[in-house]
Amino acid sequence: MTAPLPSREEALALMHEYTASESLRRHMLTVEVAMRAYARHFGEDEERWGLTGLIHDFDYERFPNAAHSATEEHPAEGVRILRARGWPEDILEAIMGHATYSGVARTSRMAKALFAVDELTGLVTATALVRASRSVLEVDGRSVRKKMKDKAFARGVSREDVTVGAEELGVDLDTHIQFVVDAMRAAATQLDLAGTPAA
Repeated sequence: MTAPLPSREEALALMHEYTASESLRRHMLTVEVAMRAYARHFGEDEERWGLTGLIHDFDYERFPNAAHSATEEHPAEGVRILRARGWPEDILEAIMGHATYSGVARTSRMAKALFAVDELTGLVTATALVRASRSVLEVDGRSVRKKMKDKAFARGVSREDVTVGAEELGVDLDTHIQFVVDAMRAAATQLDLAGTPAA
């Protein structure tokens, strides 16, 4: 018997309760968008995949886990909170798996997709925000790939996670990057990445 899926409203409320940072909130919304797009692409449960993306980092601000502990702080603490609220185990497993240091294997396609899009969405967002327009509509896969090669750009983004993520998901890296860019472009306004109008 699988636990019922929480509503998106519940997930959003929890995310807002634990996360004050606008950029971290946007990151979770962006991962949700990419997860929904991949769920549609693979014929999977869009709501389930979307919620997994939306909630995956909700505990990060309060429990940042600089020590990369497998059992304390993010994401273990968040998973404990979600489990106490009755969230489904497959979602919790995917959330644990997106942190390589958790030691939890990514066995489901949903877990693999979460890992594959997590760091990449950050790279796409950073690529958009350095443009004069601050618009993801002016970003394409090639421009992201170029930024990916620049080690000084968006240092916090693990290039290895992006590459390994695509491999695990069984998708070509360039195709994967463009797919995520397209998903984000389609939701540019919702993600506040449609850009600033020229003065």
